[in-house]
Amino acid sequence: MRKPTLFVLFLIVFVDLVGFGIVLPLLPLYSEKLGASGLMIGCIVASYNLMQFFFAPWLGKLSDRIGRRPIILLSTAGSAISYALFGYASGLSGTQGLVMLLVSRVLAGICGANLSVASAYVADITPPEKRSSGVGMVIGMGFGLGFIFGPLIGGLSNHFLGEAAPGWVAASICLFNFIAAFFILAESRSKDAKPPVKRSQWAQWAHTLKQPKLGILVLLVFLATICFACFETTLPLLLVKHMGFEETQLYYLMAYSGFIAAMVQGGAIRKLVHRYGEKPLILASFFGLTASFVLIPLGSSMAAVLGSLAIYAFFSGINRPPLTGLISIISPENEQGANLGVSQSASAIGRIIGPPLATSLYVIQAPMPYWVCAGIALVAGLIAMVFLTRLLADVQGGKGGGDAPSPKEP
Repeated sequence: MRKPTLFVLFLIVFVDLVGFGIVLPLLPLYSEKLGASGLMIGCIVASYNLMQFFFAPWLGKLSDRIGRRPIILLSTAGSAISYALFGYASGLSGTQGLVMLLVSRVLAGICGANLSVASAYVADITPPEKRSSGVGMVIGMGFGLGFIFGPLIGGLSNHFLGEAAPGWVAASICLFNFIAAFFILAESRSKDAKPPVKRSQWAQWAHTLKQPKLGILVLLVFLATICFACFETTLPLLLVKHMGFEETQLYYLMAYSGFIAAMVQGGAIRKLVHRYGEKPLILASFFGLTASFVLIPLGSSMAAVLGSLAIYAFFSGINRPPLTGLISIISPENEQGANLGVSQSASAIGRIIGPPLATSLYVIQAPMPYWVCAGIALVAGLIAMVFLTRLLADVQGGKGGGDAPSPKEP
């Protein structure tokens, strides 16, 4: 009988996010080519996150009931279909192409909500003291590497095979991922686990947020995601339009930032959580992000930009794993998927709000989004400093426990 392992889950999440990374950079360009207005482009981009807002808690609760494996398989198959639709839409024109593009992103958003299920999978097979590092390896490193290899594959396939190729390549990768997952991914949820609590979606939101410990962590996830979304939306504009970098340099700079974040989440986070625990890392991440947002628009040379991006990449890399890890540690085993789904929904709201906020501020003054994000990160750090220590005083987390043996560990 197959045993659930973090490495197998990482491979599945990573390959899925490579497909996401192939399509995402091309989405605004293809939308504009099909005749979309600026508002329509924003709606197509936001549709992905809107679907995550609605479906992440539902998929999380469903995984608490029927298991993680079926949801991950279903979502992986759905991703393959959504990218095939993207490839098909790329070969159309006018309204028909835009409608098909929107449908592809709606389906991708529904399927992309499975990251909360992947986090619950990690929680099922890791002890509390290793949960944050497990999330960092599977989700964090998967994101970082996916956004390094995905755009590269997308750019090469677009250049050599044509505009429709990236969507079809992404669909092929995800189809391969589904077939591999079907044979190698084991179920992580124990048959003896407590039955999930049945609640409506809005009741689940209320139940999660009214618990002070979970509520403050979900709020911090939301504030952090607004900052990340603003950064991702305006960095190309800032570097190319405002600072005068070449587009090829932009890709290398984004890959450089993604590589640092991936290395932090894939390796360093384990030692950091073991030495310091989750709460100090969360505090440090927000104050470090504050400094990076102040420094990024001040860069007047390549060296300065590299330095400020390195600061951002490091502190963004130590932000999400401990937040997700603490949410998992606090949640009962029969509410892992549901509570992590609410967290992912809060993140989706941040990604809906962040891009239009960032572009509106950028029009006023190019550095403005970064200054506002510095303020948001500072406020989040102060909230964490005031409330985390008091509310989570009884939560052990991973400090000093990183090497503890556990029968649950694969």
